[in-house]
Amino acid sequence: MDFKEQLKSAVDIVNVIGEYVRLKKAGANVYKGLCPFHTEKTPSFNVHAARQFFKCFGCGEGGDVFSFVQKIEGVTFYEALKLLAERNGIPLPKRSLVADDESKLRESVFQMHDLAQENFRANLQGPSGEMARAYLARRGVAPATVERFGLGYADRSGRALLRLLEQRRIEPPQIEQSGLVRKREDGSAYDYFRNRLMFPIHNESGKIIGFGGRALAPDDNPKYLNSPETPIYTKSRVLYNLHRAKEAIRKEGRAILVEGYMDAIGVSAAGFAAVVASCGTSLTEHQVKMLKRHSERIVVNFDPDAPGAAAAGRSIQLLLEQGMYVRIMELDGDLDPDEYCKERGAGAYGARLNAARGYFHWLADRARAKHDMRTTEGRIAVLKFLMPAIERIADRLERMTVANDVAEYIGVDRGMVLDSFRKAVAERKESRIEGPKETVRADERGILNVLLSDTPGREELIPDLKEVGILDRLATRRIFQAVMAAHAGGAAVTFDAVSARLAPEDQNLLAELALAEGSEAHETTLSYGRQCLESLQRSGEQARRAQLKGKIKEAERAGNLAEALRLAGELQRLERAGEAAR
Repeated sequence: MDFKEQLKSAVDIVNVIGEYVRLKKAGANVYKGLCPFHTEKTPSFNVHAARQFFKCFGCGEGGDVFSFVQKIEGVTFYEALKLLAERNGIPLPKRSLVADDESKLRESVFQMHDLAQENFRANLQGPSGEMARAYLARRGVAPATVERFGLGYADRSGRALLRLLEQRRIEPPQIEQSGLVRKREDGSAYDYFRNRLMFPIHNESGKIIGFGGRALAPDDNPKYLNSPETPIYTKSRVLYNLHRAKEAIRKEGRAILVEGYMDAIGVSAAGFAAVVASCGTSLTEHQVKMLKRHSERIVVNFDPDAPGAAAAGRSIQLLLEQGMYVRIMELDGDLDPDEYCKERGAGAYGARLNAARGYFHWLADRARAKHDMRTTEGRIAVLKFLMPAIERIADRLERMTVANDVAEYIGVDRGMVLDSFRKAVAERKESRIEGPKETVRADERGILNVLLSDTPGREELIPDLKEVGILDRLATRRIFQAVMAAHAGGAAVTFDAVSARLAPEDQNLLAELALAEGSEAHETTLSYGRQCLESLQRSGEQARRAQLKGKIKEAERAGNLAEALRLAGELQRLERAGEAAR
């Protein structure tokens, strides 16, 4: 067994995927959840514990535990292998696996970020970090919080980190791609972050992939400077603090979304662990999907100033389009979340959090303040203001429910809402026309289940498959061909080996059969496999007899008596053979 298969057999795919997707048991070995790779309201994402594969019947994504980690983390195969090995305490073989150039570069960039983190943290505690420590003290950040969030300081020299990386004999081209240094026009290099309070940014697995730096000198711009994009960091695919918050988000059934690093740190330190930050950038579709994997419910708590309100508006529309349930949390006193927690206390923040209003009621209140609700014109104006936002809700039933609820709230007749929606609903209607699907027989499903299981003696069945007369007319014919091809080539007849030989259409069918309700109702014994094989053989004989009878009639109608007699003899021999077998 090679290392890949050894690792695959050692890890539990349900546990691995369960760190990213909320899974619910749907069968003896089957788990379901909302797909992390596309937007959906009804779960079509399946994981099979015994077969060690996942499949989404909504978007088509599927594969094993390695391909899942590759896609969800955006890493190469080698990195997925290494990540899973490290998580499960299994050492990588030193010689049998060689990383490709992309993986080597990414590994080097990860290592440089770890070195940078060590350097920044040491700086914060040293003489040069006095200004940064004073800033944290003014903001009321406790030493334990500094430690927990790994805060540090980039000194003002502009070459300290560069020298450290050079001392470790890291090649200049790799250093340039780390995003930690910059080059001047004359070719000389310097540290990207200088005289800044440093916030490490982690991916969902908890590895440092970038930094945010807060200026400490009044004349330094911008106030916050983020790492440029690198082989390991794409800002649109990261949410600050998600690696710490995801467990609490699942437990509490909601996420808290704030704007910046200090807000996330302050709210978390106050005891609200389910908090993530957009880091001052516009929320992206990928970031929303990351959140939705852990909870569909979110409380938006952006800063009360104008930029914060604008950012909230942009983010909320995207959240709604992705099917999130949004509540708005407003804080009084023009305080941002971090300031509110420190000045008013965790109890006051928690009360505001629990009192957060549904987005549409919050939006309706804003509109009501601008119009005279005592007049029909005012109520219609408010409805028109709300309708574009409501129409962005992806699910039609939810869209109508919200519209009717809001109509009642602002005192508008529901019929008016229906009229307003008529065109939008017509435009949004989606029709899927599917061709007729071939039916999979119980016996073909049963024998496949036996063949793809670790049943002793199962390979005895494969040679007899060639004698099944109806094999080429079964819905699973290409799957059986792949089984026989794998066996003939000396390969193990496993789910993965067979699936790898199939076109996407048949890979989907194989996954459907494995995941179908009742697919494991029978024991995967050799005896049961023989029963299924015999059933297929009888069906093949019946089909052959029916075919011969039809040809006999055709020959008789054509006056070809000799051909009719020849076929009749063949039919008689077939019937005698069948009686003898019984």
